[in-house]
Amino acid sequence: MSRKYKFHNPTAAYFVSFATVYWIDVFTREMYLKVLVDSIRYCRAHKGMELFAYCFMPSHVHFIFRDSNEDPTSLLRDFKKHTAKKILEAIEGNPQESRKEWLLSLFEWAGKKKGNISKYQFWQHNNKPIELWSTEVIKQKLDYIHNNPVTAGFVTEPTQWKYSSARNIVGEDPAFEIDAIGFLG
Repeated sequence: MSRKYKFHNPTAAYFVSFATVYWIDVFTREMYLKVLVDSIRYCRAHKGMELFAYCFMPSHVHFIFRDSNEDPTSLLRDFKKHTAKKILEAIEGNPQESRKEWLLSLFEWAGKKKGNISKYQFWQHNNKPIELWSTEVIKQKLDYIHNNPVTAGFVTEPTQWKYSSARNIVGEDPAFEIDAIGFLG
């Protein structure tokens, strides 16, 4: 793995993006998005996650976060492992999932390509962490995160996307609570 794609400063805030294998649009169903929301709530309450910004897209997730326990690699690894397990269980147990066999076969195929995976691979392994070292970089990443659904053509304004911290920042019915980025006033 390239040096630039690692968490080098355990106390820093980071911008990360991670996607489903093959960029599969899984997050088109509310029940799968709820797994992400519940997992974030748990990590904020019990694992030291400070989440400052987010956007859930159909095939990928963006975060600006920090780990108060100073182990962002383990926090993100555990988050991805847990959400993968729960989302796969939700897909398997969803009688209304018209794509069930197709989704599971792709996740299984991806898992077979990796020697360390027992059955399914849900997330791509990379996270591309970028340390946020200045207010300017933080603002640039916030703009990127919040404009992602606009750029994709899903909405015309960032606050129209339900699963984006753009709604938190303007106080418009957010999907869940986030931590304040106090120095961006």
